[in-house]
Amino acid sequence: LDKLERGDVIRYSITFPEGWTLTQWRALLAKERLLVPLTRELGAADLATDLGMDATNPEGWFSPNTYFFVAGDSDRDIFERAYRRQRELLERLWPDRAGGLPYANPYEALIAASLVERETGLAAERAQIAGVLVRRLRAGMRLQTDSTVIYGLGERYAGKLSRAHLAESNDYNTYMIDGLPLTPIANPGDDALRAALHPAAGDALYFVARGDGSHEFSANLEAHQRAVRRYQLHRAEGYRSTPEPQGAGSP
Repeated sequence: LDKLERGDVIRYSITFPEGWTLTQWRALLAKERLLVPLTRELGAADLATDLGMDATNPEGWFSPNTYFFVAGDSDRDIFERAYRRQRELLERLWPDRAGGLPYANPYEALIAASLVERETGLAAERAQIAGVLVRRLRAGMRLQTDSTVIYGLGERYAGKLSRAHLAESNDYNTYMIDGLPLTPIANPGDDALRAALHPAAGDALYFVARGDGSHEFSANLEAHQRAVRRYQLHRAEGYRSTPEPQGAGSP
């Protein structure tokens, strides 16, 4: 402690971008040799239990941020701090949420925030995406978001979705299920959480990726189909409808 107060101890940092999944967090932590690997052998459910979570799946509960540590700290220390920060932020934001949201509890808002995070990489679009999700849920429409399907596929996803993928029956295929997916699909950042709890007003029910990271929003199916045809003509080889989160290729 005396050395730390005098500044004699070297501090290191590790950064987790917004929108990374638990799998990506664990891959990055495994590369950090100065951290003691206390959680490396734990499955997701065991990690949640070890951290004292009510959830059986810890996805979504880790706040993207830069965390500082000293040699000899553990990966569990990082997870614990990230979990505490995400939990406390959600607890602060939930009481001041917009009225009439279709979320029964803070966990459902966390799930929605993860969709917002994965559906757009543009800060200016987060509240708009959140608004589309809210209006579709209120109207009883399926969310039909590619990002949830991709998450459900896990390692089977190779960069391109097929019709067969969209027809699969699982808890994350929002083309096939009503409402939200079973759990968050990524770890959302502060701004995505705020957007989910304060969605933008409007009438848009659809959006399509333009291929440059932005989206075109439409209020009805006819306008959406025109936008889809227009942007499909410009889709380059290897195009993804859901953008990669910043730094996703790092681990």
